[in-house]
Parts: sequence; C-alpha cells; structure tokens
Amino acid sequence: MKAYIALLMIGCSIFSAGVIASEPESKRIKQAALDYIESQHQVDKKRMARALHPEMKKRTWWIDKNQSDVVMETSYDTMLKVAQTYNADGRQFPEQPSKKVEILDWDHRVASVKLTADDWIDYMHLVKVNGEWKVINVLWQYKDHKRHKSR
Repeated sequence: MKAYIALLMIGCSIFSAGVIASEPESKRIKQAALDYIESQHQVDKKRMARALHPEMKKRTWWIDKNQSDVVMETSYDTMLKVAQTYNADGRQFPEQPSKKVEILDWDHRVASVKLTADDWIDYMHLVKVNGEWKVINVLWQYKDHKRHKSR
C-alpha cells in the first residue's frame, strides 16, 4: 500500500511539474527583456507597454557640459515614446540587430537580467506582477564609454 501511495505521489508530482513547466519562468523573463528591445526595433508602443511596469525607471551615468558626472533618468512614458518614434525611419538599428539576454539570477518574483544589444548594455530588474514579468529598473551604458557625454 505504501509503495502504491508513493508511486501515486510521484506521478502527481511529475504531472504537476509538467503543467507548471509548460512555459518556464526563464522563457517568460527573457520574453519581457526581448519585448523591451524589440519594441524599439519594430516601433511597437504596445509591446513596450507590455514589457514595462508603470513605475519603471531607466538610468545611466553621463558627463555633462561642465565635465561633471550626472545620472540621467528616463520614465515609463518616455520609453513608450521611444518605442513609438526612435526607429520610425527604420535606420536606428542594423538590419539584423544583435540582442543577447542573460538571466543573471531570479527567485520567485524578482529577476536580474543583462541585455546586450548593438551599441549598449542594459542591466534590468524584473518583477512578476499579476502573473506577468515586467521590467521595473534599467541601468544602461554604451559599450563605447566615450559616448557618455554631452557635446
């Protein structure tokens, strides 16, 4: 009887894991990061909105005209405008844009991701809200650090 119960429990565990694993969390986390970058490639404001948490902040370091270090910040609304306008002429990205998403860590409802895309690197924090992964923080820089200054 004990063996039967043990086999039943194992079978239920395997079935449950299979149902839950039908869309692994890692795939959903990566998709949120891809929605963020590909919405800019494809000029898709709705896709950007799907990727971002409304409280999202995007930051980078910058050297201003006085040669002082400053932190520049971008909001959710500005990123929606970026998705809608930045590549409207289709010339801001290469024909085959590069994009690499690496999940650095994740636990339950928080994740840390590195997105390497064409000219820049984005370190992202994602949060799972109402069952969906959303980008809530982005810290980015150009690969060419000399570009981080006002002209």
